Order: sequence, then structure tokens, then C-alpha cells
Amino acid sequence: MTNRLLSVIIPAYNEQGRISVTLEQVVGYLNTRSYSWEVVVVDDGSTDGTKALVAQVAGRDDRVRLVEGPHRGKGSALRLGMSQAQGEHLFFCDADLSMPINHLSRFLPPVLSDCDVAIGSRDIPGARRFGEPPSRRLQGRVFNRLGRWLLVPGFADTQCGFKCLNAAAAHRLLPLLRINGFSFDVEMLFVANRLKMRIAEVPIDWYYQGRSRVRFPWDGLRMLGELLAIRRNHLLGRYRPSPVSDGDVDGVNSAQVASQASSERNR
Repeated sequence: MTNRLLSVIIPAYNEQGRISVTLEQVVGYLNTRSYSWEVVVVDDGSTDGTKALVAQVAGRDDRVRLVEGPHRGKGSALRLGMSQAQGEHLFFCDADLSMPINHLSRFLPPVLSDCDVAIGSRDIPGARRFGEPPSRRLQGRVFNRLGRWLLVPGFADTQCGFKCLNAAAAHRLLPLLRINGFSFDVEMLFVANRLKMRIAEVPIDWYYQGRSRVRFPWDGLRMLGELLAIRRNHLLGRYRPSPVSDGDVDGVNSAQVASQASSERNR
């Protein structure tokens, strides 16, 4: 049962170098808010000290939770986090915190209302980028154009890691999402658009972080394969909501997500 206004979900893989600072900033900001909240850090099978650092914070504040999963990728971690979240709104937050955390208010009522999915954008009026090398900007634009051409025309920025869903939208989407890797963002947007959910783009300030997990060209090729897998899943009818997933928002649990994650191997 939902008992908090906001769940902040942070996927993390080998983030011991920055997860403590990120949690300090996120928790510090949320402590200034009047609404109830939780932070769910999903460890994606880290092999460094990430889990221990998150556990220390969770031990001091029971509103911070560590959820552990095997290393399958960002999409797998976010699906697991969605299944564990208890908030009325689910906000996805990259572990590098490249968006100022006070921009979170732009994704929530009363600033933003009457939408099911809000996606952060670095490419609409009001958005700003800071410190991004031209080569990285070009790489991002190429992938974004591919995503828009193949799957989600009309959206300026499909890959920004800061997104917010209301709980009803999250529960409708969760049983349908399959991609484990970085293209999870595009898949979620594609399925939400097909389900005729109300989607809003939110301008943000975005600061380039040099320790990105994306490695070109190999990750770019992998993401292209994931985009093609999304098209294949669509043609095979795998994004059609079942009566349970579309009508019973309480019909999804972590056991179902774990079962799906073990059977789905789309890359």
C-alpha cells in the first residue's frame, strides 16, 4: 500500500566513489520538504564498496533502503526499484546526480500536474547543458535521433536519466518492460506512449560527469541492438497489457519481477 508521496529510485553499479555524496545531497534536500519520502538505492551487483556505503546511510535513516539485485544493467535495476517503491510518485535519479536535486520539484505537483510520466529533457527551451565535450554531445545526439526515428518521434530527449511516474502508471508499465540495459528509458517511453499515457517533458540543468558508464562504440552498438529488440517485441505483441497488468495495480510484486528478469535476456 502506498504510504509516501515520493520514492526516489537510484540504480547503482560500482558507485563507491560518489554514492555517499549523492545520498547526502538527495537526503539533505528531501529533509527540507514537507511531504513524506523514501530513497530506494538498487545495487546492480556491485563488486566494490557501494552496498556497504548505502547500508551505512540506511542504518542511520530508515527512509533510505538498499535493494540488492544481480548485475544485469540499469533497466533491470530500475524495474526492481519500481517493484519495491511505496510512493505515490516514483522519481528515477542517476547515481552521478548530474541534475541539481532541487529541480526535483519541477516533476511533482503543484509545479507539474495532470501527467502520468514526466521526463527530464536537456534539449527543450529552458534546459541547459554544462561542461559536455563536443564528442560526447555528438554521440548522444546520434543515439537520440535513432531512438526517435525507430520508436518515439516527437520527444526531444529520450535518454535523460531523470524521470518521474505516478504509481498507477508505474504499475501498468512494470509487467511490460523487458530491456535490461541503457535503452530501458526509450522502452519505457515507447510503451507509455502506446498506452496513451500523459507524458510531459521537463527542462533541466544538466552537468556533464566525466565518469560516465557509457563506453563508445561498444555500448552504442549494444544500445542499437536494444532499440531493435524493442521494435521486435512490439511486432510480437509483447507490449500489449494483460487484463491483470492493466486493471490490477496491486497485481505486481517483486517475485514476478525477479521471474521476468531471469527469463528475459534482451540486451
